[in-house]
Amino acid sequence: MTRLFGQDWTRAALLERVGDVSQVGGARLIRFAEGPESGVLAAQIRTGSGFAFTVLPDRGMDIGYAEYRGMPLCWRSATGEIQAAMYEPEEQGWLRGFSGGLMATCGLTQAGWVSTAEDGSALGLHGRASYLQARGVHVDGAWDGDDYVMWAQGKTRQTVPYGENVQLTRRVWARLGENRLFVDDVVENLGHERVPHMLAYHVNGGFPILDAGSELVTTFPSTNPQPMSEDSIDAVDDYQTYRGPQPGWSARVLLHRPTPDADGWAQTALVNRNLGLGLYVKQRPEQLPFLWQWKQTGQGTYVTGIEPANCTGRGQADDRANGTLQFLEPGERRTYNVEIGVLEL
Repeated sequence: MTRLFGQDWTRAALLERVGDVSQVGGARLIRFAEGPESGVLAAQIRTGSGFAFTVLPDRGMDIGYAEYRGMPLCWRSATGEIQAAMYEPEEQGWLRGFSGGLMATCGLTQAGWVSTAEDGSALGLHGRASYLQARGVHVDGAWDGDDYVMWAQGKTRQTVPYGENVQLTRRVWARLGENRLFVDDVVENLGHERVPHMLAYHVNGGFPILDAGSELVTTFPSTNPQPMSEDSIDAVDDYQTYRGPQPGWSARVLLHRPTPDADGWAQTALVNRNLGLGLYVKQRPEQLPFLWQWKQTGQGTYVTGIEPANCTGRGQADDRANGTLQFLEPGERRTYNVEIGVLEL
């Protein structure tokens, strides 16, 4: 059954009342028409509950703007969803096209801080995944019994002659009437050599759910998160609490080790009790054993990252040195599942 407007509806009963499902929700492809994002392909998905979001096939199948009942759920930077060709891979050039949005993809062979590969070559911040353009894009919706399911799917590939050949197949989907979405990923090494594999889901909570008095809550014990650098040590004791925008603020990043519940999931949420809303992220720790918490409460850049990951975030060289770097063997496939949604308190 589909829950809409305070009632449960069968497919037949709902279709008696609308000329097309798009009256209450749906998925459609659009292109941006101006600015640095001109020509970028996007998929708009509306669930009918007030939850709506945009998937970006031209930007790594990332999730751009998202809202709930007209209220923004994520932080947005001033860059916009720039074209993939404008990617600056050197050092922290990734940030030049980081529009924020609900979720940016970091990977597929490098994620986290600027680093170096085993051969000494330079690796920029967060890797190339967010700037890869998808092929085989399919945006649609269909009835599954009395549930209407909407999706955007596509394949991106990070490849270079004499180097890696890694493919991400992603399906982002939601059900009519719900206030959550699902990200189902398969990462596959299509090459003939073992390659490093790093992946993070950079979920970006923003105002108004992020504000003075907001809290980070989890379903797992996390009394001792690890500071990612000396600058972050002072954030350990109050990692759960947030303040309003602060001048001169520099980022604090903490590393959590989620543990699963009986169903195999770990859940983290940014909660604003005054607003009565929260933004949650669910991950499976056997797939993504780490969670990065990015506390960036500066003026304008006022955002917190809730970031499931398969790596520690300090870059490829650090994970290699500490024995936490994962690899994909030739032909190997990895599956990842993430859920993002709204909490009504």
